Amino acid sequence: MKVNEVNKWLLEVEHPAKGDKSIVELGMVENVEISDGKVTVTLVFSKHRDPLAEYLIGSTKAAIIRNAPQGTQVEVKTVIKDEAPKKKPGLDLGLEELENVKHIIGIASGKGGVGKSTVAVNTAVALARLGYKVGLADADVYGPSVPKMTSSEDFIPDAIRDGEKEVILPLEKYGVKWMSIGFFAKPEQALIWRGPMACNALKQMILQVRWEELDFLLIDMPPGTGDIHISLVHDIPMEGAVIVSTPQEVALADVEKGVNMFRNESVNKPIFGLIENMAWFTPAEHPDEKYYIFGQGGGQRMADKYGIPLLGQIPIVQSIREGGDSGEPAALSSRPDGLAFVALAEKLAETLK
Repeated sequence: MKVNEVNKWLLEVEHPAKGDKSIVELGMVENVEISDGKVTVTLVFSKHRDPLAEYLIGSTKAAIIRNAPQGTQVEVKTVIKDEAPKKKPGLDLGLEELENVKHIIGIASGKGGVGKSTVAVNTAVALARLGYKVGLADADVYGPSVPKMTSSEDFIPDAIRDGEKEVILPLEKYGVKWMSIGFFAKPEQALIWRGPMACNALKQMILQVRWEELDFLLIDMPPGTGDIHISLVHDIPMEGAVIVSTPQEVALADVEKGVNMFRNESVNKPIFGLIENMAWFTPAEHPDEKYYIFGQGGGQRMADKYGIPLLGQIPIVQSIREGGDSGEPAALSSRPDGLAFVALAEKLAETLK
């Protein structure tokens, strides 16, 4: 393994805000050292709080891990222009950009595959339809869905200077302000990030965005329970959470873990309600029929068990899936599925009054 080989690998790391030029072409790679099975790369940034810093650091590590012999250790150091090395930019951000946000709500699920992101996106749109000022931060770092669900895969956020800091401008569409880790990576690119790296990137993504005045900021959290969830709860002034599940017993078993995590004394955040997704299947040709293919009443039983409200039941209908694939959320429509999300949003807003 030689330095020129590493530099060749780093040509894969493209800067989304610089015309997809590589960090090598942009002169951001100051130094590469190889010693005793460890690769150390020093990256140069021109801003103290580059909004893409954590993304580029993570992508640099990932490019080396993909190409280097198995077991190679990787370290990425950062330098701010001609200054001495400092700690990674973006990790000491304050809460100034959240000062005008009334409610910050986590949208969580005990496991993947229950439609959490679909519910989060449509709930945000439904709240906007009701006249609220809404933002959504897509913190599902390993499977960001917002770019696809809002038909904004090509969107690259702009950053502006505000005094001594840089702030990121969110996408504004369907009456909602959107920010996603997916805006900083290509759709096919896997984000190979360990927990601390992912936590820092998400913290930077949320705290450095110019949200302005919002009634609700929904955070689409990764599925499951783990260090990313704990970090988000501790670093972001999250008011509480909503949990999404299907009525299936397997999914409900993981809901219990999610409930216990938020109620753990180290987290201690209220759960505002449970949303039962895929509650029943209704075929388009028989709109009055309901087929409970994942079981019936599981969400209500779980809500009763833990003393939390059942905020809504969302059916499986083709139009919800089509809306997610086309980038036009079902909550925009006046069909029964769209109105179901509006009713859910109304109940959530009422719960938080």
